[in-house]
Amino acid sequence: MKVLLVNGSPNKNGCTYTALKEIADQFKKHGIDSEFFHLGKESIAGCISCRACAKNDGCVLNDDIYNRFIKAASAVDGIILGSPVYYASINASLGCLLDRAFYSKSKLFHYKPAAAIVSCRRGGSGSAFDRLNKYFTISNMLVVGSGYWNHVHGNTPEEVKQDLEGLQIMRALADNMSWVLKMIEHTKDSIALPILEPKQRTNFIR
Repeated sequence: MKVLLVNGSPNKNGCTYTALKEIADQFKKHGIDSEFFHLGKESIAGCISCRACAKNDGCVLNDDIYNRFIKAASAVDGIILGSPVYYASINASLGCLLDRAFYSKSKLFHYKPAAAIVSCRRGGSGSAFDRLNKYFTISNMLVVGSGYWNHVHGNTPEEVKQDLEGLQIMRALADNMSWVLKMIEHTKDSIALPILEPKQRTNFIR
């Protein structure tokens, strides 16, 4: 079993990574593998609402970061999205990638356990955390929680390491996702996945 840890920060070894590393180390104690996916500093195009992905089985913008993310997400059993908090929201580049990936490849994420973590200096974490969770709840994913909202605080990795409560929340999240993954693995041959009804779309302006 493997979980994809998405570092949505431009900084490879910054505060968001520090929180995700705490999760990765805890996963090891449960025999769960993890893989880091670093967003980096490259420019990422946002969704252009062309709707061509419905016919092409993927986003037609077809850039490397999107293709690598889809490939990585396809090969894991669970996903944790991590982002720094910018203006009370997530990194804009991460949002561009997630908008395209979850819209064009929604079925790829169905029934995988998922969680979001955010890192902030002081405030804005709640709204950023909320935005990340919306990707999961529209995609039939299993949202895994912790003993508190999944935030760490600090302006540097060293300060994040002093946030003892935040790091404890990260470890508890890893414990809970490990348990969910093992439950899924144990029951996958005896309990079938839900059968989704055909999508109904209701517009309110006629």
